[in-house]
Amino acid sequence: MTKAAPGEIDAIGLLCPLPVLKLQKALRALKPGQQVTLLATDPASRIDVPHFCAQSGHRVIETSQDNETLIYLVECGQPSKG
Repeated sequence: MTKAAPGEIDAIGLLCPLPVLKLQKALRALKPGQQVTLLATDPASRIDVPHFCAQSGHRVIETSQDNETLIYLVECGQPSKG
């Protein structure tokens, strides 16, 4: 089992919507411009993570894959108003 390093969110083995919910919680604790890495194995995260970021004002900086693990580097955007 993979253990997430500091600054990483371990969503390996979790299914939609849990990877995005874990990402959302982590981003709430960050300041704009700070980055976090999400590790996920849910194939739906390929659609869900970029969509969540676009809708929430965050940015996917990089997406890569290591075997079955999808790796997303996400930059925190401005907090949404309202």
